[in-house]
Amino acid sequence: MSSTTVPTRDAPHRPPAPGGPRLLSVQAFTPTAVEGAAPVQLGLDELGTPLQDVTFVVVDLETTGGSPASAGITEIGAVKVRGGEVLGEFQTLVNPGTPVPAFIARLTGITTGMVATAPPIEAVLPSFLEFSRGSVLVAHNAPFDIGFLKAAARDAGYEWPGNQVLDTVPLARRVVTRDEAPNHKLSTLAALFHATVTPEHRALADARATVDVLHALLERMAPFGVTHLEDLATATDPVPADVRRKRTLADGLPDGPGVYMFRGPGEEVLYVGTSTSIRRRVRSYFTAAEKRGRMTEMVRIAHAVTPVECATVLEAQVRELRLIAEHSPRYNRRSKFPERMSWVRLTSEHHPRLSIVQDVRADAAHIGPYSSRRQAQLAIDALHDALPVRQCTSRLPLLPARGASACALAEMGRCGAPCTTAQEPQGYPAVAGRARATMLTDPADVVEHLTARIAELAATERYEQAADVTSRLEAFLLGAGRAQRLHPLAACAQLVAARPVEGSRWEIVVVRHARLAATGLSPSGADPWPTIDALVATAEDVPAPVAPAPACHPHEADLVLGWLEQPGVRLVDVSHPLAWPVRSARAFADGTRTAQRVAHHGRARLGSGSPTGEPRATDPTEDPC
Repeated sequence: MSSTTVPTRDAPHRPPAPGGPRLLSVQAFTPTAVEGAAPVQLGLDELGTPLQDVTFVVVDLETTGGSPASAGITEIGAVKVRGGEVLGEFQTLVNPGTPVPAFIARLTGITTGMVATAPPIEAVLPSFLEFSRGSVLVAHNAPFDIGFLKAAARDAGYEWPGNQVLDTVPLARRVVTRDEAPNHKLSTLAALFHATVTPEHRALADARATVDVLHALLERMAPFGVTHLEDLATATDPVPADVRRKRTLADGLPDGPGVYMFRGPGEEVLYVGTSTSIRRRVRSYFTAAEKRGRMTEMVRIAHAVTPVECATVLEAQVRELRLIAEHSPRYNRRSKFPERMSWVRLTSEHHPRLSIVQDVRADAAHIGPYSSRRQAQLAIDALHDALPVRQCTSRLPLLPARGASACALAEMGRCGAPCTTAQEPQGYPAVAGRARATMLTDPADVVEHLTARIAELAATERYEQAADVTSRLEAFLLGAGRAQRLHPLAACAQLVAARPVEGSRWEIVVVRHARLAATGLSPSGADPWPTIDALVATAEDVPAPVAPAPACHPHEADLVLGWLEQPGVRLVDVSHPLAWPVRSARAFADGTRTAQRVAHHGRARLGSGSPTGEPRATDPTEDPC
């Protein structure tokens, strides 16, 4: 497997230009109240970043107009606060490069003469970006002010640092009613909250007034459960009180990769999920970020969350699948029953036929698995379209019965008719051999026949029929591709692989018959071989399955294959060769996409959809489940 290194680097820091803005009232901040305090038990309010520990930079701009495309900045004012204490202030006039319109001068008091000797925005931005580094930017009607700053940074060639932005207007709409104030303008809110500074359309004064408004709004938001920085992202979207109160379920959860289980009455597992940060993900269920009605219903029932910490993301994904299969949670929609997935089998009887089964036998050819019986049937239809495999379901005698007659399909050339003597002695075995090769190694017979049929139908503007044929080809290639990828991994008794991760460590996996048997991380900078030896020695003992069926949930095998195909993965040890056919089903995916585009383009011209009124998958390698 190839190794690809993706370098990353921080954006260069540009020092403030000489002659730029000045810093006012910079104060040292020492958390003396914390030092020497008695230890306390951390509760939910200590999870995440409490608002009193967040550094806010409240910014306000004065400009020559309403759009960055046609106007420039004339003044920047900003106040840095944390825990209710002012840490510093930033103020500067800016030369916009154009005259200040008269009505703007009357509104703000900033004239063309005042900004004529001021530094341009290119000289001001580095100092402001340094002043606001690592903080949450706050503005009243933030899209206006932040929009101007981003446009200026882009035009000056500076990379915008991506600070989190908080707009006080939607916060005010959440907690200030029309009975209290007729509107949510800064001047109105400043008067309502008795701000110490009156807004006067000057940047620093307006920023100072916004600080008082911000503190008053956050104080009003606290009863709604908005006490942490993470809560601000959804603070303007109301969440039912009973759901928000359930936030205590996230108390003490780990901040690392793993699986979480919501439990209901009787310790029933209601839902199983996975995340790179269990705590952050579980907290999101109690905010407006969760839009799914089913999940809100689940949260109302749940009374506890059980975390399962995992060493790697792959382990977390695999554990999630296994727990879903074990508990069948009612709020999970992923496949809970891998045993119900369908395979297409070419039977091993003397006159083979195609059938849909739920198990794999060693003496027969299989493709799949499919998440639905309908998809498996489409794959069979594709094989029947291209090859004269018999479609009757009865078991035929070794020699045809005297006087046996062929069915209508044989008369149309769509069946090899092994039930009669109207064929050469090796005729039907040759058909069965072609079907077996098409399923296992080279799908060219099916692909060429069906793509030609699609082109023929599209040329006569029979686009709905072309789309139906395309669906059959998609289903066949999906099942054949999955089986061809699964077979060598399912047959491999042991595979050990490693992938470099940050911190000079290695992520190591041990796979047995496609099942994740062990995984872990080697210590930073240490020799990984002791970790590899320990994982191999303690890995799960996995009985050999009948390939191509893996010794695990098929989706688990897909996760393992996806991990193995990542750049940088190195194979440490394999007990069985890993090889895929050169002319595999996946190699024909581009041709299928082309045929599908023809069918969809024609349907679009006719203004019609699929017969069921549902969109069709656009990727033939996509798992329909």
